[in-house]
Amino acid sequence: MMSETALRDLNLLPKSERTNESSSKDTLAKPYVEPTDQNVGEKQRKNTVSLVEPHVNGNEAGHSGTELVVVEVEYIESDKLDDLENVDKSLKVLLDGLGSKDWVLLCETLNNVRRFSIYHKEALQDILDNVISLVVKALKNPRSAVCKTAIMTSADIFKAYGDKIIDSLDPLLVQLLLKSSQDKRFVCEAAEKALINLTVWVSPVLLLPKLQPYLKNRNPRIRAKASMCVSRSVPRLGAEGIKDYGIDKLTQIASTQLSDQLPESREAARSLLLELQIAYEKSPVLTPEQDTLSDQPQVYSWEQFCESNLPKLSAQAVLRVTSITREGLVSGLDKGAVSDEKRPEPEKIFKSNLITPPPPPPPLPASIIITTAMDEAAIAYKGDEFGPLRKYLLIGS
Repeated sequence: MMSETALRDLNLLPKSERTNESSSKDTLAKPYVEPTDQNVGEKQRKNTVSLVEPHVNGNEAGHSGTELVVVEVEYIESDKLDDLENVDKSLKVLLDGLGSKDWVLLCETLNNVRRFSIYHKEALQDILDNVISLVVKALKNPRSAVCKTAIMTSADIFKAYGDKIIDSLDPLLVQLLLKSSQDKRFVCEAAEKALINLTVWVSPVLLLPKLQPYLKNRNPRIRAKASMCVSRSVPRLGAEGIKDYGIDKLTQIASTQLSDQLPESREAARSLLLELQIAYEKSPVLTPEQDTLSDQPQVYSWEQFCESNLPKLSAQAVLRVTSITREGLVSGLDKGAVSDEKRPEPEKIFKSNLITPPPPPPPLPASIIITTAMDEAAIAYKGDEFGPLRKYLLIGS
């Protein structure tokens, strides 16, 4: 039975709405059954999950007739979360609520963690590690409503605390990678958004070592999600940061993912390699032997750098990808370089040598008379350049 506090905090629908089946509500009877594939899309559109709670009147205990009360748990976006009414009271019951077995109360408490992260993040500093541990536990909850709310909580924690959560990140990261690889689309999408927040708000120098072990995970989906996180995180280092972190190490990582099983992983590797190539060209590696007679420093080209740091086949694959990608980008820029002001008008293009318009027909001779309709239908086109049926018949010229 759910706690009175949880029921009081949730919206109770009137009985008239409870008796009608509506496409805007997902009505589920206890014991709760996870949504099927047919109603997952509905939950995505409405961002709600509902529960039917039977209440038995004291005078009618034991009878089959029960009154159904529908409570609705909403997935509220971060920018629509209101501030806490009582910060001190909410803080005192926060850890107990996160450890509750009442899933509705747990969802409400997770939303309170989000409110703390947005409006009062200093209040959670002392208990942040405990909060993250309980959020990880909620991520493992088999109930989709709890899981998704915990994922949204993780995203807000990343934004609020950034590098401060790095020591507690490992169990949180593995759960988000797992959830982002699930078949449940609305859970998967929420986890992907949380991972994007992770790469945006946590320093890449701290995050990349945490991600690297998952690039070798047995699960190809987890490898792909980790590869996408690496591809998003590395550009935040900048050219100098990439050089300091180790461009040779990052190139080896990208070359490995280039031959991975899933296309998402390979695409992330291609994007990363292009970023690394641009960074390398800004700060290339000097050759060990410098020409003392030359004023210009001798450097390795990108091709020489790849060949010296990668196995032969891997280097060839990397160079093939980067050369094709760069050529495609340059070609695309060239095609789109003409502004609307400089772009020639269609008439001028037509008058150029691209298309030669047909010459105008010569004037008709004076000895032409208009035929009747029957004559027109009877005259077939036989190589005449002025039309399939002529309206004129030449006579007596």
